[in-house]
Amino acid sequence: MPLKRDTVQKEAVHIAIGIRPDGTKEVLNYQVAPTESTGIWTELLGTLIKQGVKDVLLFVADGLVGLDEGSNRHFPKAKRQRCLVHVGRNLMNKVRLKDRKAVISDFKQVHRAANREAAELKLNEFANNWHQTYPKLIKDLLKMPNLLTFMDFPPAIRQSLYSTNLIENFNKHLKRTTHHKEQFPTEDSLDHFLVSQFNVYNEKSLKRIHRGFKGLQDTLEASFI
Repeated sequence: MPLKRDTVQKEAVHIAIGIRPDGTKEVLNYQVAPTESTGIWTELLGTLIKQGVKDVLLFVADGLVGLDEGSNRHFPKAKRQRCLVHVGRNLMNKVRLKDRKAVISDFKQVHRAANREAAELKLNEFANNWHQTYPKLIKDLLKMPNLLTFMDFPPAIRQSLYSTNLIENFNKHLKRTTHHKEQFPTEDSLDHFLVSQFNVYNEKSLKRIHRGFKGLQDTLEASFI
């Protein structure tokens, strides 16, 4: 977001959106800062505890700087899922143009698998298919943690857990509403705008059950024990 301090520069808005076991969702909190850092995420996650968040089952993120350290400190029992959409985009950017369609088609078979065992097989098949052509890329992929954590959850909600599409869509909405703004003249003006957008989102989202979550409240709540 373009924010004026001494000069006008774009600053990052760090946003935490949560889905409850009953399927309702909410923007929990946010932080505005020039760059991503461990300190920002540690502080943001710390505020969630003060707000009353007692535990988290899963963090879904795209390799954010400092998020792992912050979640380890405040929610050590929480699992983590690396956004497979971002992983796929990274793969696309590092292969030749003629291979992109085949690479992403093969990689999508991983999250479409029926269970963890099948997903592991698809990931290994993907690695075997492309290792000879892109050895370093495949080596880095196989070392990446938390690719298949979403498979530990009920099938009905896995589509919502393997990527950060939920928050990406909300970020796109924020960008559309600010594309005509040259700048926010003060931090307070940016805060006012963000809070108004979050309030509208929360008012709608707290009345709806997120896709796949209907009927799973007891199952998910039991996972906290």
